[in-house]
Amino acid sequence: MAVRPAGRHALLVELPDAERTGAFHAELLRRRAAGTLPPVAEIVPGARTVLLDGVGDPELLTRQLATWDVPLHAPGEGAVVEIPVVYDGPDLAGVAALWGIGEDEVAARHSSYTYRVAFCGFAPGFGYLTGLPDALHVPRHATPRTRVPAGALALAGPYTAVYPRATPGGWQLIGTMPDPAPLWDPSRDAAALLTPGTRVRFVRGDA
Repeated sequence: MAVRPAGRHALLVELPDAERTGAFHAELLRRRAAGTLPPVAEIVPGARTVLLDGVGDPELLTRQLATWDVPLHAPGEGAVVEIPVVYDGPDLAGVAALWGIGEDEVAARHSSYTYRVAFCGFAPGFGYLTGLPDALHVPRHATPRTRVPAGALALAGPYTAVYPRATPGGWQLIGTMPDPAPLWDPSRDAAALLTPGTRVRFVRGDA
């Protein structure tokens, strides 16, 4: 872990991978809720970084962070959100070929894992989910699609995601969430359904 200044009242914490970043972000939130974290206005996780903005005493917090020993998430730790999906995406056959299995086995394997939201970005409600084994990582398309429909279930590199709204995108599309509306609802207190640390399971609607 490395802690670097990112302005007069901001720190950027760099971590080795998404799993450790997620655990570190969860520890920050836990300590802030317990009142044991020095004043921090914003805590924003990324793929391998956590930005701390509005830090009351950056030097004090930097010294404290250097003493932390943050364990990784326990396998069963965190709330679980179940997302219904149908494995019918236009890239399903291509992913099956990359994995060396049949299309139905792609659906069975992908839906057998429990994922965790590492961070959010790209579009409101878009959560980057980790938990896919290294052997099943797939590349992005060399040329992105100009429009990916809302509810598309997608893979790219180590991540799985569901597009909450129609946008351009270069991920491999393997399925569809029939009703993506719950992913982002500004009328809720928590507009995003998938927030960092949340565990996610995909429930097949085509089994």
